Amino acid sequence: MMTFAWLKRYAPRSLYGRAVLILLMPVILIQLVVTVVFIQRHYEDVTEQMSRNVAEELRFIRAQIDIAATPDAALSDVTPLAEALRLTLALPDPTPPAENSRLFYDLSGRVVIATLATELDGVQALDLSTDEKRVHLTLITVHGPLGITFPRSRVSASNPHQLLVLMAGVSLLLTVISFLFLRNQVRPIHALAEAAEAFGRGRALPYRPRGASEVRAAGQAFLDMRNRIERQIEQRTVMLSGVSHDLRTPMTRLKLGLSMLDDSPEIADLQGDLHDMQAMLDSFLDFVQLDSLDDPELVDPAEMLDTVSRGAGRAGQDVRVVGARPRGLVLLRPMAVRRALENLIGNAVRFGRVVEVSCSVTDRAVVFSVQDDGPGIDPAARDEALKPFTRLDTARNQNRGGNVGLGLSIAMDIARQHGGTLRLDTSAHLGGLRADLVLAR
Repeated sequence: MMTFAWLKRYAPRSLYGRAVLILLMPVILIQLVVTVVFIQRHYEDVTEQMSRNVAEELRFIRAQIDIAATPDAALSDVTPLAEALRLTLALPDPTPPAENSRLFYDLSGRVVIATLATELDGVQALDLSTDEKRVHLTLITVHGPLGITFPRSRVSASNPHQLLVLMAGVSLLLTVISFLFLRNQVRPIHALAEAAEAFGRGRALPYRPRGASEVRAAGQAFLDMRNRIERQIEQRTVMLSGVSHDLRTPMTRLKLGLSMLDDSPEIADLQGDLHDMQAMLDSFLDFVQLDSLDDPELVDPAEMLDTVSRGAGRAGQDVRVVGARPRGLVLLRPMAVRRALENLIGNAVRFGRVVEVSCSVTDRAVVFSVQDDGPGIDPAARDEALKPFTRLDTARNQNRGGNVGLGLSIAMDIARQHGGTLRLDTSAHLGGLRADLVLAR
């Protein structure tokens, strides 16, 4: 396994890329195997057979020349036969080749030279490089060196490329068809991935299972899972809404009864407890109703931050907007993001005197930052602080209103619905807690 581990660095990451690689590799291997077998076996065998035939003809011509009385008489006797065989003769050879020569890519030329040298005695040299379409050789006769020139097509197949071109063309056509078919097979997987990613961000995209039976089964399982989760969320919301309604009635009676009693420190404490109970109940409802807040829409994050900070200012909270104002619209759930920012600002105001908020927008995310000058949260307890109903005794004051430990958890859930997260850190500027609400674009 370790031997091929380095291949993972070069292998495609996507399913489509890997499927294309699986499709192309056999096609390329078949092309190479067929090419090697055809050229090295069949093509060379045909070339060898044709060269032997030419060698037989040249032996006969040389025999006729050898029995002639003079070179002129020899040429006169064999010229009609040479013309019929498409041979050009010169006796003596005016330009005999010094040695056998061929072009480096001329694979069949090696077979031609070897066959003629073996089958025909007295071959002085063959020249296949001067003219690719003709063969020039020098043959020793009793009247001197005989120069023979004939077409290359007499010893080599002239159209071996037709099979290769046909094979390559058909392979290319089938590859294109396979790509189109493969794209249609991968498209349902992309649709399933997009629907699952959108559902993870709190959006329910229309989705219908398509494609192969395995992809349809996975798509149907996703739909069943999504429906079950939506039913559970709806049942939880309805149940807690009913509990809220049932609790509000006795709380209202208690408020009314306390308002009719004479003012006293004990009555004021009881009214404060009722106020805390109301705040806790509102926090519970905020926590369970996150999925029913609003739908995504294009909003200006800088304008949203200004709106939240002005609302905090009207409530008597010292909240400052710092940093550059980002430009552009992003797709967010405005009510949910506003609630998350209000929770983070309320959490910062609760434990600090100075609160600064800022916003930054990149190609991949929108980041809202809330910083305070409070005691902060110990790094070892930050993961615990993000859990629902968690109250950190060592980090925050627990006697400051109806805190039930849901503010950071609600902000975290809203960030996850947008495909992001909530990061807790120490503010380098104010020294307290820095909360970054990261929302994916």
